[in-house]
Amino acid sequence: MLNFSNVQFNRNELSGAFGDIGTDLPLLVALSFTTGLGIQNIFIVFGVLQILTGVYYKIPMPVQPLKAVATIAITQKLAGPVVLAGGFAIGILMFILSVSGLLGQIAKFIPKTVIRGLQFGLGISLCLLACKEYIPSDGVPGLILSVFSFFLVITLIDNKKYPASLLIVMIGVIYFFIFKENQIHFSNNHNIKFYDLTFLTPEFILKGFLLLTLPQIPLSIGNSILATKQISDDLFPHKKNLNVKKIGITYSLLNLIAPILSGIPCCHGSGGMVGHYTFGGRTGGSVVIYGIFYILIGILSIFFTNSIVKIFPLPVLGVILLFEGIAMITMIKDTMDLKKDFIISIIVGILAVGVQYGFLVGMLVGIVLCKLPIRFESMPKLKHNQNTKNHKES
Repeated sequence: MLNFSNVQFNRNELSGAFGDIGTDLPLLVALSFTTGLGIQNIFIVFGVLQILTGVYYKIPMPVQPLKAVATIAITQKLAGPVVLAGGFAIGILMFILSVSGLLGQIAKFIPKTVIRGLQFGLGISLCLLACKEYIPSDGVPGLILSVFSFFLVITLIDNKKYPASLLIVMIGVIYFFIFKENQIHFSNNHNIKFYDLTFLTPEFILKGFLLLTLPQIPLSIGNSILATKQISDDLFPHKKNLNVKKIGITYSLLNLIAPILSGIPCCHGSGGMVGHYTFGGRTGGSVVIYGIFYILIGILSIFFTNSIVKIFPLPVLGVILLFEGIAMITMIKDTMDLKKDFIISIIVGILAVGVQYGFLVGMLVGIVLCKLPIRFESMPKLKHNQNTKNHKES
């Protein structure tokens, strides 16, 4: 039985509910187009998992598409059964790592400085995606819409009465119905397509493991598990019982359940939690509302085809994504007291964004640098250190 105690539903939770939509919605739609998985299944399963997670954790612990899996599946146009099998393999591996205690040992081995670097890199990549792909995607009208949305968020980011993300999503919907209403199409096919369990063959699981699981696991350990645990400690220090083992187990269960229902591989994520928090989410209520939103869109897509998701213009989603990325980048600030930690975090972040398998490479390089007796004495002094020193002397 679901326990909704300590899960709030108010205008701020409603605003926080849309704090991660800029990351999730485009990936879900793209996965549906390229893999052949029904958008109805993807959205409804995704929404149900959000609700279960929000009620269980009672903080903004959202469910997100697996980034590496989504990128590989979209670019290589992998078939739906391979994607489902890859997600199932990820679930099995993460379950083994969690219950065996290996995940906890890995967490102890990776310094907080490296985690901050991975968050910094993720923040940069989100901002780049927003600025290079989403915001300019609709020409001059879209740019005007995004600029207006940007300043609206700046004005209302801390306003409890007028939730920023909710307002700009509504503005985006109005923009769509004024300029692009003819892009909505009615569907005569009202069936929800479920795959049978033929994807659970050794052949598909091995293929999914090699193509999807191996590239995804380093990112999952770094961002979905360790960085999410760190963000939870930062934003919700009262959650003393939240550990990497618990996050790892729920992560694994997401990927053992979703494929059976033709849902895409999922994870938790530090960026999602920051996005919900930035726009007002403080309890699992924002995640529950977010889940209900996807279930409703999934049901509507049965009658209006995939075109229903076009009512959320990419320029608006890009603005939300941009602020999520900025919030991730600012997490690096608590490494500034020590020059070595700050520089290592920057190096890790740059590697995470700039090279192939960047999160794995950045994590390994960061760990090595943290262990070496490097002082970075030749680097310029950080003003933050001087300000901190002056503050202590006063």
